[in-house]
Amino acid sequence: MIYGKMWTVVKPTVGIPLFLGAVAVGSFSVHLALLNNTTWVKAFLEGGKSTKAGAVAGAPTAPAAQK
Repeated sequence: MIYGKMWTVVKPTVGIPLFLGAVAVGSFSVHLALLNNTTWVKAFLEGGKSTKAGAVAGAPTAPAAQK
C-alpha cells in the first residue's frame, strides 16, 4: 500500500468512514448540481420527452439521383 504509514496517524476506524463519507457527499453534490443546472436531466429522470426537442425524424429517405 502506498500510504501505509498514514494509518499510524489516523485510525482506520476513523479514516475509512471519513473517506467514504467524503466520497458520498461529493457524489451527492455533483448530482444535485446536475439536477439544478440542467433541464434535460430532470426530463430524463421523469421519463417524459422534452418539449424543446424538434419533430421526430422519420425514416431516412434515399438521396436524389444525380444526372
